[in-house]
Amino acid sequence: MASFYGAAHDGRTRADGGTFDRHDFTAAHRTLAFGTVVRVTNLDNGRSIKVEINDRGPHVKGRIIDLSSAAARALGITHDGVTRVRVEAFRQDQSGAG
Repeated sequence: MASFYGAAHDGRTRADGGTFDRHDFTAAHRTLAFGTVVRVTNLDNGRSIKVEINDRGPHVKGRIIDLSSAAARALGITHDGVTRVRVEAFRQDQSGAG
């Protein structure tokens, strides 16, 4: 399950030391390294996007990723707030990969 966070967190310091911007395609994950790019697919509508992990979370049991508002909107989950997703990291999506 994925959820999202937005306006209330805008401008706050992320776990990686940067500043959260709800308009960026970013996400929070409990264990993936900061800078990891993952493809997130909404299992209810098939939409897929890439986001960069730059924060820690989610802090709610049963959820595997917290998306920025922009990422959630692109996946079509803003109205529901939570949706079933697949999260995948591919070597070719990482910086410096050839």
